[in-house]
Amino acid sequence: MPNLPDVVLWSIPAFVLLTVLEAVSYRIHPDEDAEGYDARDAATSIGMGLGSLFFDFLWKIPIVLIYDAVYSLTPLRVPVLWWTVPLMLLGQDFFYYWNHRGHHVIRILWACHVVHHSSRKFNLSTALRQPWTSLTGWPFYLPLIVLGVHPAALAFCSSVSLVYQFWIHTERIDRMPRWFEAVFNTPSHHRVHHASQGGYLDRNFGGILIVWDRLFGSFVPETERPVYGLTKNIGTYNPLRVATHEYAAIARDVRAARSWRERAGRMFRGPGWEPAPAPAPAPAVTTAPAVGEPAA
Repeated sequence: MPNLPDVVLWSIPAFVLLTVLEAVSYRIHPDEDAEGYDARDAATSIGMGLGSLFFDFLWKIPIVLIYDAVYSLTPLRVPVLWWTVPLMLLGQDFFYYWNHRGHHVIRILWACHVVHHSSRKFNLSTALRQPWTSLTGWPFYLPLIVLGVHPAALAFCSSVSLVYQFWIHTERIDRMPRWFEAVFNTPSHHRVHHASQGGYLDRNFGGILIVWDRLFGSFVPETERPVYGLTKNIGTYNPLRVATHEYAAIARDVRAARSWRERAGRMFRGPGWEPAPAPAPAPAVTTAPAVGEPAA
């Protein structure tokens, strides 16, 4: 197995430099139609990103053990060659789409991913706002391991995807060329994904490619100005609360649930799911007394 680089670690200096340049650009050329930067918000995003490096290292230990066990059991092997790496990237991007979509429609997974959507700004620092509980995505990529993709090759493809997605968190780029917009994820597509208004919710899940959204019916073009953040914003810059607020909300809802079905729904249905209201009791039926009989 070749020694593949950790693309994310190598890219950190570029992340920092580009974020600083974008923030300075808003100082020099403010844009009334863009959210721009807020110092507290950007500091929270950067803090979440730094924290994720530590927690991701911890979560990788059990994930690597599982992947290595599955890889040792499968008879298939995909060599790392110049022509197989693009195919592995394509496979990783396909399963990333379903991983990302699942983290929007299953609440216990959303509790992890909601961190990335919790900012009301949309700039390059938002790309750094990563969760601290990213132990929930590994099952989506097991098919690649079963097909013979080495865990290290999968980690390389995932890091390439993460680096690609950094630049699409900006309002400074309006549209890319039409052919590029048709195939790849772009700032325009990703602004829709981070928007909180109804028509934009749970759309444009792609990582590198937007073709999966077009194929599976989750694509929406940017037509109106997005409103960023959550449908119910959390109003805090405390990194610990940003990382855990949805888990706390789930715990409160589960404790207050009146049945096991509701408890399961609070965890595994969509983030906005509510149980059906109990039917109103039927009105009491009274019969009028017969003629000549005394009333009750």
